[in-house]
Amino acid sequence: MSAGIDTMTQATSVSKAVAAPVARRRKRKGFGPKLAIFAFLAMSAAFFCVPLYVIIVTAFKSMDEIRLGNIFSLPQTWTVEGWHYAMFEACSGTVCTGLSMGFFNSLYILAPSLILSIAIALVTGYAMAVWKVRWANGLLFTMFVCAFVPFQVIMFPLIKIASTLGVFGSVWGVALVHAALALPILTLIFTNYFRGLPSDLMSAAMIDSGSFWVILREVILPMSGNILIVVLIMQVTGIWNDFLVGATFGGATGQPMTVMLNNMSSTTTSGAVYNVIMAGALLTAAPPLLIYFLLGKLFVQGITAGALKG
Repeated sequence: MSAGIDTMTQATSVSKAVAAPVARRRKRKGFGPKLAIFAFLAMSAAFFCVPLYVIIVTAFKSMDEIRLGNIFSLPQTWTVEGWHYAMFEACSGTVCTGLSMGFFNSLYILAPSLILSIAIALVTGYAMAVWKVRWANGLLFTMFVCAFVPFQVIMFPLIKIASTLGVFGSVWGVALVHAALALPILTLIFTNYFRGLPSDLMSAAMIDSGSFWVILREVILPMSGNILIVVLIMQVTGIWNDFLVGATFGGATGQPMTVMLNNMSSTTTSGAVYNVIMAGALLTAAPPLLIYFLLGKLFVQGITAGALKG
């Protein structure tokens, strides 16, 4: 009996002795890919973070300090003069009110664009997904094609339509164009999401009420929180950061913040004022970043819950 136990003990010791070098080799082999992944992520983060760091520190420097050329150094004297000048005093063409007018123009553009695009796409996607509208698949295919048509291709017809409606050169013209451009992709997203809802629940709701609007209000909307957050962040980011639509349809009074920033950076009489330009860029980028920081967790939850599935 004791001999058998000794034999088992020796076998266990031998197996452990053999397994130990193998485990060490596996650890060494596993460390290399991890190091490579870490190095790649570090370089990717530096690629985005270093320019952002330069922009931030430059915005808080005076022009005398910027002329020294130490772009990576922290400001010796922190100042917000560039921020104030960019927001309230900088000239965009012949208008010297800073980015404040562009900020309010962007808000006036954003609100109706969000309401129109999301409301119309929500109802359209709900109708095609739940109520089985005739020719729904053909309409979806047409929208799929339209979603990838470059804006430059349809720009002239949109200008003619906006001129006919009398909104060309105003914030309403920019808002209507944004809503029209967003409808195809938003309708596809809503339709795809609603088709994934439980069919038994939809059938029961139709039997219980049979009303198009009652089902939308009492069944569909309470179940659409995830996709609404996803679409909201997508639209806010796209509309606020847009330049081409605002420059084309905004005219002299309906220019959004991005267009005024471009005009501000090119309107100068004594060379580029870098602290003002950097501060203006940060002020322009701040609203969508704030929205994402506030709702970013819900955005990720919406994607993982199936808001963009399929």
